[in-house]
Amino acid sequence: SDIAVFERYRNALDDALKNGNLQPAYEIFNAYLRRLQERTAHVQTLLKQEFRFDLDESLEVDRKDAPWAKTPAELDEIWRKRLKHELLTLMLSGKDQAAARELLSKRYDNRLRQALQSSSDDVFQLYMNAVAQAFDPHTAYFSPRNTENFNIQMRLSLQGIGCVLRMDEEQVTVVELVTGGPADLSQQIKAGDRIVAVAQGDNGSWVDVVGWRLDDVVDQIRGQRGSVVRLKIVPGKAGIAATEKAVRLVRDTIKLEKQAAKSEIKTLRGANERELRVGVITIPAFYSDFDAARRGDRNYRSTTRDVRVLLDNLRGKIDGLVLDLRENGGGSLQEAVDLTGLFIGDGPVVQVKSASNDDAEIEKDRDPSQAYDGPLAVLVDHASASASEIFAGAIQDYGRGIVIGDPTFGKGTVQTLVDLNRLTRAKEPQGQLKLTIAKFYRVSGSSTQHRGVRPDIAIPSVVDSEEVGESAQKNALPWDEIAPTRYRGDRVLANLLPELARRHQSRIDGDADYQAFLRDLEFTRQQREKTTVSLLESQRRAERERIETWQRERENRFRALKGLAPLKPGDDMPEGKDSAVVDTALDESARIVGDLIALKGSGDAPSALVMGR
Repeated sequence: SDIAVFERYRNALDDALKNGNLQPAYEIFNAYLRRLQERTAHVQTLLKQEFRFDLDESLEVDRKDAPWAKTPAELDEIWRKRLKHELLTLMLSGKDQAAARELLSKRYDNRLRQALQSSSDDVFQLYMNAVAQAFDPHTAYFSPRNTENFNIQMRLSLQGIGCVLRMDEEQVTVVELVTGGPADLSQQIKAGDRIVAVAQGDNGSWVDVVGWRLDDVVDQIRGQRGSVVRLKIVPGKAGIAATEKAVRLVRDTIKLEKQAAKSEIKTLRGANERELRVGVITIPAFYSDFDAARRGDRNYRSTTRDVRVLLDNLRGKIDGLVLDLRENGGGSLQEAVDLTGLFIGDGPVVQVKSASNDDAEIEKDRDPSQAYDGPLAVLVDHASASASEIFAGAIQDYGRGIVIGDPTFGKGTVQTLVDLNRLTRAKEPQGQLKLTIAKFYRVSGSSTQHRGVRPDIAIPSVVDSEEVGESAQKNALPWDEIAPTRYRGDRVLANLLPELARRHQSRIDGDADYQAFLRDLEFTRQQREKTTVSLLESQRRAERERIETWQRERENRFRALKGLAPLKPGDDMPEGKDSAVVDTALDESARIVGDLIALKGSGDAPSALVMGR
């Protein structure tokens, strides 16, 4: 077997890497390509045959604990069932078997073609990350291309034309246009259009990009602000004989507003009809334009700066505030400190301790002012990680606000980025290393590593705590604690927590919508825990109908709350903003803030939620 062949490297990989010998990496990757070609050829042979779906068979879809196939025949049987499952899934969506087999054949050819287009840089990055993660799940190597993508995510901007692209078979297809970008303003490009060639400047030669890797095409399209790029476009609605058209665009700075902090206001009414307005600020990440800050740009973009503007806009319009950090995987440590400073007076925010230092360094907010000092809640889930946990932990330790939701991810380590060009004489970009250098601790002395931040009031979420979280990572550092640092906490909120929890529990016990929300979570959990699927068409159709019935009943339940007509049989299921389904966890968090407002002042706790404005 391949594993037996690679056994000779078991105790030699580290020495080879130390000596700069990458032969084992490329040998293993080339073996993977050979096996992929063999499997693809086998798949194409199987797809020439009719499949029967009246046999009572099943497929184990979660194979992480399954034994390896011992013989080629066992492996062939696993793949036969896998293909049968994929075909049945396509057939249940409305395709006949012939069309489904043709589509799968193209998919497998595309996967093979993309794998064969892998560059030596791709293999090097895979290998280095595999080595790094044998020591720590958060240490990684970023190739030059991935370094640029990371920087784009941190500064929330790039220089290009403002198109979201994907690869469809061998052609690059426009998925979405960024509002206000050059492509959008040109009014010559639409979602669904295909890009078949690219040229640089007004006089550059056309380069055919059909069959290219997506990221290579993206590299051709991105460029300096103010420079010209020309695209040959095939309109998406056109057929095979479509006429190509050339589009000239001037690149510009594209702001990724969808990933920036944003706000809304929800309105609550108590029994005495007093109106309470709760602001909600959603923070998807802790971003910061490091390069602009280093250049001294006073208007550089960051989470804290954006949130401060949102708070200024909400001033005088809200009675309380929810900060939504669900699915916020973190980002800049400094941004976590700075954001905390908007809600507390001056004082320590987090302690950072490396293995080489006996004493922890204390990251402080040095500004005694507060951008917002009113009632506050922080909503988190199991995907809230790192910088999110620093912020939520500090707010909780200071007694500044209520933490609501699920226990957080549990990533309590600090990483730094090392520019490899600073360590070499190479002129070409060498990428970056992301190195774990320390652990962070709350001002109370507790680490968030493994354990995360425990909410004051629990509201469950759909995130799977067994699959997502530091405790699910291999080679993660353990939890520990250090001495607390001195800080001025507020006990007022701690004294109110028992009553807040009682009101929350009393409300949800009698709230049919919240109980339906819990049933929805349980249904989702049960679906997620299934490790096998039936390959019997009649059984799969019955299961699909059961899920669609649940989805329709759920949608109609919320449509009734909003006074909308129910969906009729045959109606398409609304998605995204078109769906009537509300965010139950966020709505209940707003109600809890309403309770906090009532307990701190006068007036009734809200009993009903009016949809946000």
